[in-house]
Amino acid sequence: MPLRSLGELERSVMEQLWAAPADPAHDGLTVREVHAALAEERDIAYTTVMTVMDRLARKELVAQERDGRAYRYRARASRAEMTADLMRETLADFDAHDRRSALAAFVDTASAADVAALRAALDQLD
Repeated sequence: MPLRSLGELERSVMEQLWAAPADPAHDGLTVREVHAALAEERDIAYTTVMTVMDRLARKELVAQERDGRAYRYRARASRAEMTADLMRETLADFDAHDRRSALAAFVDTASAADVAALRAALDQLD
């Protein structure tokens, strides 16, 4: 499920999971940890965060694993992988000619750094 299919709060939770430091002892974050981070930005109930994280698990966007009495959640895909899925899904909605036009328009408006990154990615395919 791509990012555009997520609500604003679901995206905020995913951002927290993606930003979590790698910790071999504790893979992922608990609801309490995500709630604490989100509560710094907005007034939000713990139960709301718990519901959103449970929904993300049911959508199979996050993995949910028991850790004592709590669950730990981690993103099943990286932000880059989800963004790529969104781009593929968007382009799949068009025929080949429109896809080429959309890609050309994208490259035309991309920054020099983005074009260089795209070139480097294409070079790796060769």
